[in-house]
Amino acid sequence: MRLIDGQRLVVLSGAGLSKASGIPTFRDADGLWEQHRLEEVATPQAWRRDPDLVRRFYDERRMNALSALPNPAHEALVRLQHALGRRRVTLITQNVDGLLEKAGAIEVLAMHGSLWGVRCERDEAHPHLQIAGVQSPGARCSVCGAPLRPDIVWFGEQPQAVDRVTEALERCDVFLSVGTSGLVYPAAGFALAARARGAVTIEVNPEPSGGAFDEVIAKPAEEALPCLVADWLGEASALCP
Repeated sequence: MRLIDGQRLVVLSGAGLSKASGIPTFRDADGLWEQHRLEEVATPQAWRRDPDLVRRFYDERRMNALSALPNPAHEALVRLQHALGRRRVTLITQNVDGLLEKAGAIEVLAMHGSLWGVRCERDEAHPHLQIAGVQSPGARCSVCGAPLRPDIVWFGEQPQAVDRVTEALERCDVFLSVGTSGLVYPAAGFALAARARGAVTIEVNPEPSGGAFDEVIAKPAEEALPCLVADWLGEASALCP
């Protein structure tokens, strides 16, 4: 399909977007959940029970992401946003690796937080700090003195930027889901919400989720997105059929 002038796109990306960059997914046979149960490292209860384990888990993920590079899928989405502008292309991600930003995205709504930040464990409104390496166990909030925790949205917590995500879904003409399992809410309901408002819904996933999509491209993101974006922008590419 070709985009019509003025059409607005919402792109939701999950772990499949970054797999080709060497970022482990959670649900693959060799994924992160094979090493740790989510109850051990990805809930507020886990943090209260064993903050050292949780810090080490996210330190390892952060150091892995530090050396990772954006792949052609990230680059294609960033090129699309630069070509059409952030008002027409809203990039929403469940990923915490920062690779869309590293690829040069104008704006990314990171629903699940970021590996590159820490925040007060007691009050999310207190200042968030950037981090590039291993988190110091003794780091404390500058406002209240509480320990700093990874700036990650854990299971049972409210995703970030919900209002802006909802607004984008309400006005989008095309909804594109890339590399996400469709199992985690609220993101699992985005395609259905967009379709109910008349948007065309498209999924790029080598293992289709079976969700509410008008079109499914059963290929890895790094293969499908460069061609899809080239088509949308009316560009000729020798690499695409």
